[in-house]
Amino acid sequence: MRRAAAAGLLWLAPWMALAAPTPQVRAEIAGLMDALASSPCQFQRNGTWYQAARAREHLQRKYDHLLKKNLIDTTAQFIERAASRSSVSGRAYRVRCPGQPDMDAAPWFEQRLRSIRDGGTQP
Repeated sequence: MRRAAAAGLLWLAPWMALAAPTPQVRAEIAGLMDALASSPCQFQRNGTWYQAARAREHLQRKYDHLLKKNLIDTTAQFIERAASRSSVSGRAYRVRCPGQPDMDAAPWFEQRLRSIRDGGTQP
């Protein structure tokens, strides 16, 4: 009996890892992309700077692709797998905002996520 139960759990284990993002996670990711799109910042990928609205479109395509492959179920995974670096070149994305030094995109998105979770005030 124990073996059958253990075998059943092993069979389910891969499917359990394919959980979809919760509504809260989806809202946080949408909030991150909206924060970028509505910012005066520019977004660099593979050496070229883009306006924030165009960067949001790119990240939305990456996010949609990762969702189809069941590769995102947390906001941290979105930042790590979609918003931090190019999946083609491996180069880190950068964010450049007026009056602030350029920075890697991952910490920029992590700051915005903290803001979202703290009630929406921008850092």
